[in-house]
Amino acid sequence: MEEKARIMDDKAIERALTRISHEIIERNKGVEDLVLVGIRRRGAPLAARLASKIREIEGVEVPVGVLDITLYRDDLSTLSQQPVVNKTEIPFEITGKKIVLVDDVIYTGRTARAALDALSDLGRARMIQLAVLIDRGHRELPIRPDYVGKNVPTSRDEVIKVKLEEVDGENCVVILKK
Repeated sequence: MEEKARIMDDKAIERALTRISHEIIERNKGVEDLVLVGIRRRGAPLAARLASKIREIEGVEVPVGVLDITLYRDDLSTLSQQPVVNKTEIPFEITGKKIVLVDDVIYTGRTARAALDALSDLGRARMIQLAVLIDRGHRELPIRPDYVGKNVPTSRDEVIKVKLEEVDGENCVVILKK
């Protein structure tokens, strides 16, 4: 796949995360009973970055967890005969909490649905909100993020690739052509 366009650089990602952090605090009237849960791979470092920004703004440490949704995916059988299951690391009780579920890109909505199923197996949250860095459209399920870093209209033959320092060694968002 070839790179068609670079749509966010390091500074643009940071600005988007700062804005989302403020929106989370405002919508939840502070951070009481608030926890962040990143969907494993790039949602996890984004959740940690949001927690860091919220700490800078509010002076309060918001708990952060990591959710692995591998076994909850509806396309599990098409991924691999032996899918790699990673560990869910949520070292706090989610029952009664306001959870902000964090992912890098929302596309069809199926990843978010799988994450909701996984969270419901861990407890009954007071509410679950969804924060994404990129919303590229093309939803197949009635799921909409509460917080969006950037809306990027795409065609189905394009791929959005979020690269983060913690995973990829650089921070940027690119559109790739299939």
